[in-house]
This record gives sequence, C-alpha cells and structure tokens, in this order.
Amino acid sequence: MSNANEQVNINEALNGFVQKNRKAIVIIIGFIALAAAVFIAVVSVMDVFRKRAIDRMEELNRRYETLRFDINEASKEADLAELLRELNEFAEKNSGYAGGQAWAIIGSIHADKKEWAEAEKAYASAAKAAAKTYLAPVSYFNAAAAAEEQENFAGAVEFYTKAVAGSGIFPAAARAQFAIGRLQEAQENREAALEAYRGVVAGWPSDTVWTNLAWSRIIFLEGHEKAVEDVPAADEESGL
Repeated sequence: MSNANEQVNINEALNGFVQKNRKAIVIIIGFIALAAAVFIAVVSVMDVFRKRAIDRMEELNRRYETLRFDINEASKEADLAELLRELNEFAEKNSGYAGGQAWAIIGSIHADKKEWAEAEKAYASAAKAAAKTYLAPVSYFNAAAAAEEQENFAGAVEFYTKAVAGSGIFPAAARAQFAIGRLQEAQENREAALEAYRGVVAGWPSDTVWTNLAWSRIIFLEGHEKAVEDVPAADEESGL
C-alpha cells in the first residue's frame, strides 16, 4: 500500500511541476524542434552544395581528359590555360574531396608538362584539402614522385612518409615505404635505409614484390657492412 501511495505522490509532484513550469517547458520543446529543423535544413543545403561541387569537379576532369593526350600541342595552350584558371579558382574555394581532386588534376597537368615544382605543390595541396579521404595518401605519393624528379630526396622522403602514415587503405603503401629506404640509401643514410626496408618486411609480410625487394636490400647492406668490418682483420692476419 505504501508503494502505491508513493507512486501517487510522485505523479502528483510531476503534474504540479509541469503545471507550474508549462510555459518554460513549451519554450524548451519549441527550441529543440526549431534547432532540429535548422539542423536538417543546413545538412540538406550542404548536401546540395556538395553535389554541385562534385558535379563541377567531374566536368573539369572530363575537360582535362579530353586535353591530356595533346597537352603539349600549341593549339591546345589557350584551352589548357583556361582550364587551369578554372581549376585553381575552384580549388581555392572548395575543400574536401572536390577541392582535393581539383588540386590533383592541376598536379597531373603540371606533371604531364614535366613542370615538377608546380606539380609537387599542387599534389601537396590536394593531400591537405582531402586529408580525410583516400585521395590524401595518393596525392602525397605523387608529390613525392615530383620531388624526386627535382632530386629533392629529403622532401620526397617526407611525402612518402606521409603517404604511408595516412589513414585508410592505400594500395601503394608498401611501395612508398620501400621508396623511403631507396632514397635513404641513395643519400648514404645506411641505418635509415635499413630501418625503412625492415618496415616494409614488418608491415607487409605477404607482399611478394616490395617485401622481397626489401629483403634483398637488407641482405646487401648488412653483408656489405660485414665485409667492410672483416677487411682490417684480414689485413692484420696477412701482415699487411
């Protein structure tokens, strides 16, 4: 019986609270409904603008694909200049996938023309604009390749490292990691090269191409070091 009385008292208290504060409750409910409506409207508008941006980017990409096979022809210079102008304008105003893709197309145009410094800059901008998409590691990889073309090995290593560290699945990650070792080896940074090659073996043990290549470089570098260490001992034994 006491439980029933307690339930009645609770209900009465709640009813009393609602009656005393009904204006405030109505205002709060109205505010929540308005906030929900505004949120839905904003999301809908953002979706519209996002779709428009992607459609525009795809149109620009189609124009690039039409020009790319004759990109170095004098007759295409005016069309290409106009396309680059529109791409730069679009890329500056958009972020995310659409903006990143626009920067990537700009990078591809400069790469096609072997303008490596401009290509590197554009690919790096693509990676930053589309940082949360699959385009980021791809763009960092392309920026690294452009840096290599300029013999900027330190810059290339930095870009390859960012490509490997990117979130999500990047099919060329093992290749990028091997490239880090290759460039460190080219700069005679033996320990850094070995570390990078070992990273390939540890990170992609089932990769039959880059892991095997990494193993071959590890064996060579470690064997070369042992051979160098053995030279003084051999000379001493021979009395030289």
